[in-house]
Amino acid sequence: MTVAAKINAYTTVVVIVACLLLGVLSVRSEYGYRKEQLVEQTYSRIRSKPQLPVAIYTGDRQQQEAILQQLLRAAEAIRFVAVIDAGGKVVSRADRNGFDQYEALPLPILRGDTPTTESSLVWRDTDVVPTGHDILAGLSGGERLWDLTVPVLSVVNPQEERLTARDFAVAQARQGRPGSLHVMAYVHVGISRTLVWASLLPRIALICAGVLGLTAVGWVVNRAATRRITAPFSNLVRMAQDIATGRPVQSRGLENNTEFKELVTLLNSIVGQFKSRTTQMEVDQQLLSMKVMERTTQLSKRNEELNQAVQEITETKDRLHKLAYYDSLTSLPNRRLFTEQLDLLLRLGRRRSEMVGLLFLDLDNFKRINDSLGHSAGDLLLRETAKRLARCIRDSDVLSHFIDPNSTIDVSRLGGDEFTVVLNQLKSPQSATIVAQRLLDVLRQPLIIEGQEIVVTPSIGIAIAPNDADTVEGLLKAADTAMYNAKADGKNVYRLYSPDMVAADVERLQLENDLRKAIDRGELSLHYQPQVDTLTGSVVGAEALMRWEHPDKGAISPFHFIPLAEEIGLIGVLGEWALETACRQMVELQTQGVNLPKVSVNVSALQFNGSFSMRVAEILRQTGLRPSRLELELTEGIMMEGDSATIDAIARLKELGVQLSIDDFGTGYSSLSYLSRFPLDELKIDRCFVVGMERNENDANLVIAIIAMAKSMKLRLVAEGVENLEQYRFLRQHGTNVIQGYMFSKPVPLEDLKPMLRQGYFREQIEGPGG
Repeated sequence: MTVAAKINAYTTVVVIVACLLLGVLSVRSEYGYRKEQLVEQTYSRIRSKPQLPVAIYTGDRQQQEAILQQLLRAAEAIRFVAVIDAGGKVVSRADRNGFDQYEALPLPILRGDTPTTESSLVWRDTDVVPTGHDILAGLSGGERLWDLTVPVLSVVNPQEERLTARDFAVAQARQGRPGSLHVMAYVHVGISRTLVWASLLPRIALICAGVLGLTAVGWVVNRAATRRITAPFSNLVRMAQDIATGRPVQSRGLENNTEFKELVTLLNSIVGQFKSRTTQMEVDQQLLSMKVMERTTQLSKRNEELNQAVQEITETKDRLHKLAYYDSLTSLPNRRLFTEQLDLLLRLGRRRSEMVGLLFLDLDNFKRINDSLGHSAGDLLLRETAKRLARCIRDSDVLSHFIDPNSTIDVSRLGGDEFTVVLNQLKSPQSATIVAQRLLDVLRQPLIIEGQEIVVTPSIGIAIAPNDADTVEGLLKAADTAMYNAKADGKNVYRLYSPDMVAADVERLQLENDLRKAIDRGELSLHYQPQVDTLTGSVVGAEALMRWEHPDKGAISPFHFIPLAEEIGLIGVLGEWALETACRQMVELQTQGVNLPKVSVNVSALQFNGSFSMRVAEILRQTGLRPSRLELELTEGIMMEGDSATIDAIARLKELGVQLSIDDFGTGYSSLSYLSRFPLDELKIDRCFVVGMERNENDANLVIAIIAMAKSMKLRLVAEGVENLEQYRFLRQHGTNVIQGYMFSKPVPLEDLKPMLRQGYFREQIEGPGG
């Protein structure tokens, strides 16, 4: 790009941005002025109705409604007008075109801390959009209702003096002192933000036209100025091109400029001399090259042929050896070389009466990482894991745990995400556990894969020869059994093999079979943990949690059977059962007259596939539950996948009207990008941060940052795992209004949840600690 083009582009961008900013500021200013003007006019109209206090004092509903209709017709943006007495009861109300869908807020929320004799203005988001303005509401960030409350004042105390309508009107007309005014009632006016914007559309069109015109004028002026400034640069560029191509330098319109004429003459002289010398040098060089090449051609050709033959033989030999004995991805020994080396070490160990240890490593949740970030990221993860294992073993283990300083530790990759470490000449089985712990410490350090920070942990099984087995197959089986027990014990640990583990495997297999039959037998149920609004003390939602009551073993923890269901591919069936049961029970509560605003259901990353959104729509249709009362809690793994199928599935769920929440935010592969890319409604602070913020300042600061981020992105916020008063106060102080945890209630059956759904059930509990 030329200098002129760059200058023109940069200045054009500056002009366009300046004009756009001017347009945006003008539109915002017009909107603010229009809203304030509407509020002031409405206030003035209410104050200009002297018959309104009389109608309220005498209880004349017909007169009140007539006055309210006059106020309603004053502006299209006014959706309803209501008279509320000092106790918060709606005395009369007028709605525009049947817009009685707007919910009446309690008077304390409408007034807040505003003095009783002054007007107040608050806002709230609403799903009720004026007819024909859906697109405008979407562009302006959703429909918002402004609630204006204007006190109706009286110089007469309506509770103490009982006057006739005439006497009251006469007394009302007198000039009362400020201390003698009494609040009779409040006029509640609902103003639609979307219709305020609609009234500004002609003005916005004029502003846009002015911005476009100003931009066009600026572009023309800028282009003319740029051409004038950069004209000498263009001449210099063309002169440089003449020199580079060996052409005579042209003055190009600068013949009248004495300095340029002398410069052109000098440059042409230099170009001529340079071309002459270059020609002579090229001739000399060609003659010399011909003589040298004539003498060396035959030797060079023979040497090249010999070197090529040797190189091909060596490369072929190395390639065949590597293909036969090494893994192509990690360059570690493969299963074939591993078994040969292990068999040799076992025979040497039997001859010398020495112990040989085998560590069997399997990366935890590797399939989820592979599915979420892609196979290329999975391959990079495996390569980095292999490098860490090799570095750990080479730098420390060889020197720390072996009798013979020349002994080695061999690392192999058996396939997939499985690795093995062979330890020979062990002093005791405890030496193998020390190595295993060191590997755990090294591998749990965070990795950066394709810009994502990933923490991968292994589960390690340890088998010792000849104590556990003395053959390759037997030792592998023992180490594999120990590794699966490490996974069952919570992962990210190592376990030494013991014969009792075989019995545990049989028990695990039986548990798998029982879990497959649990739904048909009716052993599964849903418990609900309430989510409490700390402003009102009411339950605003509940999270549905699955419970399994085994007929023989009793209650089995979800931390035990949920990972098992994911591992054996049963999580889809269990998740669908939980979703359908939660929707059906919500409808049952509704038919019983019990109000639970929404229910949250967890969705596994393995359950979220291409047909998930269609199944959700089918369940909502079958149960009859309104989609807005269902909230799906998605994991960060689903969000991080970010492919077109995931984006389409989430979009279809939002089209259904289902609410979407991010569960356990910050514990997975957190990225701020998906918070803006996906249409989310809610963010949940994980229990680990809530528990940690009491003793860890970093966790506390992280919770504060999450709260601020959620508010700035207009996401609802729920803190889960709140168990004590200190946690509650901290979260409440920093703006978290919805709390879930044992402080209010543990997960309970549906029947035990019903009493908690009464309005303000937890009010007394929160008024104590919330102060």
